[in-house]
Amino acid sequence: MNEKQIISNVASTGMSVIAASSDKEKPWYKQKRSIFLFINITLAALGFAFEKGFHNEVIAKTLYALAILIGGYYPARNALIAFWSFTLNINTLLVVAALGAIFLNLWEEAAVLVAIFSLGEVLEAIAVDKARGSIRALMDLTPPVAMLVSGLETREVPVEQLKIGDIILIKPGDKIPMDGEVVSGTSAVDQSSITGEAIPVAKSVGDSIFAGTFNQRGALEIRVTKLSSDTTIAKIIHSVEEAQNKKSSYQNFGERFGRVFTPLMFALAILVVVIPPIFFDEPFREWLYKGLILLVVSCSCGLVLSVPVTVIAAIGNASKNGILVKGGIYLEAISRIQAIAFDKTGTLTQGKPVITHIQTLAVMPEMELLQIIASIEAKSEHPLATAILTYTSERGIMPQPVSDFEALTGLGAKAAFDNKTYYIGSPGLFRNINLDITSVSDTVSNLQNSGNTVMLISSEHEVIGLIAVADKVRPEARETLNRLEKLGVRHLIMLTGDNHRTAKAISKEIGLKEFQAELLPDDKVTSIQELQRKYGKVAMVGDGVNDAPSLALADAGIAMGGIGTDVALETGDIVLMGDGLKKLPSAILLGRKTISNVKQNIIASLVVVVFLIIGAIAGYINLYSGIVLNELSALIVIANGLRLYRIKI
Repeated sequence: MNEKQIISNVASTGMSVIAASSDKEKPWYKQKRSIFLFINITLAALGFAFEKGFHNEVIAKTLYALAILIGGYYPARNALIAFWSFTLNINTLLVVAALGAIFLNLWEEAAVLVAIFSLGEVLEAIAVDKARGSIRALMDLTPPVAMLVSGLETREVPVEQLKIGDIILIKPGDKIPMDGEVVSGTSAVDQSSITGEAIPVAKSVGDSIFAGTFNQRGALEIRVTKLSSDTTIAKIIHSVEEAQNKKSSYQNFGERFGRVFTPLMFALAILVVVIPPIFFDEPFREWLYKGLILLVVSCSCGLVLSVPVTVIAAIGNASKNGILVKGGIYLEAISRIQAIAFDKTGTLTQGKPVITHIQTLAVMPEMELLQIIASIEAKSEHPLATAILTYTSERGIMPQPVSDFEALTGLGAKAAFDNKTYYIGSPGLFRNINLDITSVSDTVSNLQNSGNTVMLISSEHEVIGLIAVADKVRPEARETLNRLEKLGVRHLIMLTGDNHRTAKAISKEIGLKEFQAELLPDDKVTSIQELQRKYGKVAMVGDGVNDAPSLALADAGIAMGGIGTDVALETGDIVLMGDGLKKLPSAILLGRKTISNVKQNIIASLVVVVFLIIGAIAGYINLYSGIVLNELSALIVIANGLRLYRIKI
C-alpha cells in the first residue's frame, strides 16, 4: 500500500493524515487548535462587550456565533467522525450541549462553553505532550550527521548512510552518533543518557561505544558496528514507544470507563430532559437546561487521560534513570512483586570469571590440556567459555578445529579433537556418563567451598584434568538485597546451574538466605512456577542469555546490562541499562509510586464525576461552573500524574 492509498483510506473514515513534521511538531501556541482557541476567546469577549457594554444584541449574537463556529470546529469534526463510526465521545456531548444552549437562546453560555472546553483540550494536549517528551528527548540524543573518515580526509554524512565497518571521528564535546568500537584515541564518555550513571566511563582502543552518549575529553575514531536503526539507543526508543501499547489493568479500566461513560451520560441527560416534563408536568425549559448541564459536566473526564499520562511519565522517568520499562503492565507487575529470583553469573556476580586453578591428572603437558579445552570451548556459548579462551589466548594457544561438537545443556559439552572424543563440564556430567571421578572429589570439594566453579576434562575412559573458575560478586549485591528486604519483598532466592558448594559460598558472601543449585534451564522454570504458587507475583533477574525461559515466565522479567547486550534488551520486560543491581529497588519503588498515583487519580476522578452529576440534577451547578469545575478537575489529576516524571527514584 503506497502513501496515496493510505491517505485515501484514512480520509474515508473522516480523519486526516498529518505528516510527522507538520502541525504536531510545532510549539503548542503555533498549532491550529490553539490559534482557533485564541480567536474563539477574542470573539466571545467582544460579543460580551457588545452585549453588556453597548447593548447591541445583533452584533453580540453574530460575534458569539462566529466564536462558536471557529472554536467548535475541532469538537464538531471529531463528533462527526464518531457519528459516522456509530459511537459517541465527549465531543458529541459538547456539540449537543452547545446546540441546546443556542436553542434556549443562551448564546453567551454556548460561546463560553465552547471556549472553556477548547481551552481544557489544549491544556490537556500540552500535558500529554509533556509526558511524551521523554521519547523526544531520547530521539534528540543522537545527532543526524557524523564525520566519516576517508583516508586523510573527513566529511559530514547523514548517519543513515553509514555502513558497518565505516570509521567515524568523534571530537571532544560531541554527541556520539553510532554504536561502534574504538580503533584510535582515549577519552572519557558520559553514558548517563542510557545508564543513568553520572560518572564518565574511560574508553580506549577495543572498547565499545554507544550512540546517544557524550564524548567529554579526547578525540576518538570508532569503527561502526551497527546500522543507525539497530543501535542500542534506537532499540530503547522503539521499546519506549511500544510500551504505550502494553497497558496495565488500570489503563484498560480507564479506556473501558470512557467507552461506557459517554453514552451512559448521554442517555441519562435525555431521561432528565424527558421524564420530569412528561410524567410530573415540570417546565421543559428548566429540565432541558439541567440536561445540558449534565452533558457539560460529562464533557471531560480526567480518569480517561490521567492514567495513560501517569504511566507515560513514569516510563519517561525510568528511561532517564537507566531503567527501560516496556509497558504499564510491567510497572503494575513490579509494584506487586512478593518474591524475586536471581540468576548467579552476571547478575549477583560481575560476569567476568577468571581462571584460578588448572590441574592435569594424566601424563599430559598442561599446554596440551589447554589446547584441547580451548578448542572445545571455542564452540561453546557458555559464559565461562570466554574466561577460558581469554586465559588460553594470553598464553599463545589458539583454538583448533573440532568435529562432532555437542552442547550438553546445563552440563557441559563434548567434541572430537585429533580423532579422540573429549568431555568438558561439571562433575554432574561425568556422573551421567558413569565415569569415575572419586580420585578428584576432595580437590573439587575444596575448590567449590572457596566459591569456585569446577569443570573436569576427560577422554572416553578417564578424567585427564580440571579447571577452576571464579567470578567476583557484585560489590552492590549485599546492599541491594538489604534494600529489597526493607521494601517488603517477602522472599529472595538465587537460582543457579552451578554446584551446591559454590552457590552456598556466594550466598553466604552476599547475605542471601536461600538458593537452589545445579538447576537446568527447565528446572529454573519449575522453580519460578513454585514461587508463584507460594508467594504470588514473582520477578526473575538475569542477563537474558541462558535464563530467557524463566524471564519470560516470571510476572516481571528483569534483564541486566542492557547497554552491552542486545539479548537483554530483547528478553527483559524491564531492563537495567547500567551494569549493576542498584537500580532494581528503584524500579520497584517507581512501580509502586506509579500505581499509587493512578489509584489516587481514579478515585479523585470518580468522586468529582459523582459530585458534578448530583449537583447538575439538583440545580446547584450552572453551565459556567459545570464546565469550569469539570475541566479544572481533569487538569488537576493530569498534573498529579505528570509528577511521576520528576520524582527521584
